[in-house]
Amino acid sequence: MINLEIPKKARTLVNQAYQAAAEVFRPISRKYDRAEHAYPTELDMLAALLDGLNSSGEGGAGAAGVRRKEDDKKSGNRNGGNLSTVLGAIEMCWGDVALLLSMPRQGLGNAAIASVANDEQLQRFAGVWAAMAITEPDCGSDSAAIRATATLDGDDYVLNGEKIFVTAGERADAVVVWATLDKSKGRAAIKSFVVEKGTPGFEVVRLEHKLGIRASDTAVLRFENCRVPKENLLGTPEIDTSKGFAGVMQTFDNTRPLVAAMAIGVARAALEETERLLAEAGVTVDYDKPANSQHAAAAAYLELEADYEAAYLLALESAWMADNRKPNSLQASMAKAKAGRSVVDITLRCVELAGTLGYTEELLLEKWSRDAKILDIFEGTQQIQQLIVARRLLGKTSAELK
Repeated sequence: MINLEIPKKARTLVNQAYQAAAEVFRPISRKYDRAEHAYPTELDMLAALLDGLNSSGEGGAGAAGVRRKEDDKKSGNRNGGNLSTVLGAIEMCWGDVALLLSMPRQGLGNAAIASVANDEQLQRFAGVWAAMAITEPDCGSDSAAIRATATLDGDDYVLNGEKIFVTAGERADAVVVWATLDKSKGRAAIKSFVVEKGTPGFEVVRLEHKLGIRASDTAVLRFENCRVPKENLLGTPEIDTSKGFAGVMQTFDNTRPLVAAMAIGVARAALEETERLLAEAGVTVDYDKPANSQHAAAAAYLELEADYEAAYLLALESAWMADNRKPNSLQASMAKAKAGRSVVDITLRCVELAGTLGYTEELLLEKWSRDAKILDIFEGTQQIQQLIVARRLLGKTSAELK
């Protein structure tokens, strides 16, 4: 029988994440939404706590790796770091998604290092805050179309190219950069490189002003004859056309459920606030009555809550599969697609249900509606997730179904 309750071993983490969200994130949420690009110094102590949770194996609310080993298959079913991370992220983003994205050492770059790096690199980059640089001016949703190049020259790779929309691109200690070793060999030649701040030829060009997640910095980076030690290449330097791109893409099997969790946290925040406002207005949501026999606002709320529950269960499934070393690319994309679409719909309709209060800065509802949209875009847009799902279900390759 499937048990959908939070595992006992994760309950302490969930409670701690909720307390941090309620006591640290919520009180400063509006402050850093207005003070765009200002670093939230209140996060430093929380980041240290998450480091401890991750290193202890309990999992925090930030990045964790997907490291698959053959002997792991014999360990039986388990609820591990990926599920704990998803549960923690839901609670933290109930507080503020932009502040979670601003947490040191909890970014997508850290997830890439944790997933793909060898044991020596794991030790060498331990404690490094790493951003991830994938998107380019001429390469958005199609990661395989990357044009940034990496050319081996002696003991270094020379990187050239430009990256845009890099979360924590200015604040992080290093950036995991996707670049191609040989454009003629397609996606198999794309590798990821750890480029540390201060490396000659590495420049932060500008910071973007955004609709939402304003507390999180989003940078444009340029690499011009940037020399990176060949030991900083994550994974193998061999170009294997059968699995070369898969090793880099493995990161997304973990981070897409994490982004789904972020969306679920924001959606839950909006739903709870809306339920409170409805109750104050005399509208009670009754779970023992059919929706069509209740107030129209209550019926709308029940519809939104059902959407939320579906996204929540998909995210838990994809994280559980990662913990149990099961291929979860399909489920990760389904969770990301469902949660990304749902959070946009839920937050906007909650603003509508709240009336004038929902549209002003008196409440955080309008902020959550602005924050929500990026959760449907980054880590692969809604359209890309649906394309991945279609390919998996139909057994088509990327060349056969575009």
